[in-house]
Amino acid sequence: MTVDTSPQFPADRTGVAILGCGTIAQSAHLPAYEQYGVGVTGVWSRRQETTASVLDTFPFVGRVYATAEELLADPEVRFVDLATGPEGRLTWIEAAVAAGKHVLAQKPLTLSPDDLAQLPGVLARAETAGVRVAVNHNGRWAPPWRAVTLLVRDGAVGQVVGVTHLHDKPLPPLTGTPFDDVPHMLLTDYLLHWVDITRSWLQDGGAGPVTTVQASDSRVPGQPAGARNPWSATLSMGTPSGATAGLRIVGNVVASQPGCPFWLHGTTGTLRGSVLLDSDRLELDDGSTRTPVPLHGAWFVDGFAAAMGELMCAVAEGRQPENSAADAARSVAVVLAARTSAERDGVPVAVEGPS
Repeated sequence: MTVDTSPQFPADRTGVAILGCGTIAQSAHLPAYEQYGVGVTGVWSRRQETTASVLDTFPFVGRVYATAEELLADPEVRFVDLATGPEGRLTWIEAAVAAGKHVLAQKPLTLSPDDLAQLPGVLARAETAGVRVAVNHNGRWAPPWRAVTLLVRDGAVGQVVGVTHLHDKPLPPLTGTPFDDVPHMLLTDYLLHWVDITRSWLQDGGAGPVTTVQASDSRVPGQPAGARNPWSATLSMGTPSGATAGLRIVGNVVASQPGCPFWLHGTTGTLRGSVLLDSDRLELDDGSTRTPVPLHGAWFVDGFAAAMGELMCAVAEGRQPENSAADAARSVAVVLAARTSAERDGVPVAVEGPS
């Protein structure tokens, strides 16, 4: 069984500029673009010291812009990789759209219900301007997850019945970081990759949109007093078909072979796999035979290259990208509902906004 999960690009993969070239841009975006020959015209960050060594570290980058306005005015820039934080993101997207640039915005697209309500107007203006707006949901192209997406679309497991994810790995550093200041961070930010891929599998697998969410988070034994955010989180999703999904972070797991195992059950088969920390694997079980699915590459950095590649292909082919902002907004609506559920002691909450 062969499934091609590699990043796809059109013939012309030039004209990218990174607006907000901080830690994630320099640790993942730029290495991905360098590996896949993506032409980076230049970068910009608010603080000059952030980009002081970029040209030495990444000689393929054309320049460091003095201002964001200079970046947006550069006629060589066709794609703006918007790698700033979610606050004020819609303003940046509108500025790029007004400049006639296609946009790949970092996730989460927003965590503001007000921004989510304004998004359709922003995207309507982008459509009028003839530009595409996508979101950097790079997890969709993590090789095991991408293979599942392609197999589900191909009908390999029939209609999706349920999806389950478990974090069997340590948490990333949270204490003392800006993430610790984000309310219900695990539900609204960290788990967004898992919410997004699960929602897309349910949709592609005939289950329909996610319409209800139930979520809770809590502090756990061993969690430092200085860690303000809960270290445990559970999120459940429901659909009109009756298919369900569950995501579980038990806390800061101690594991000699860490990973993030997942199961996708369908009416005619099951997909079992894992992602991250060298745990990548996938098998298809049709009820009589378990067939390993060969995988190549890794989430970091292939997923980051693929997210930009999909936007570039969509522009070249005159279509909306799979990771369009309109589609990403549906995942934002789910995590906002999860936050509301957690704040209401875990009662089920209807997903509002895009579906």
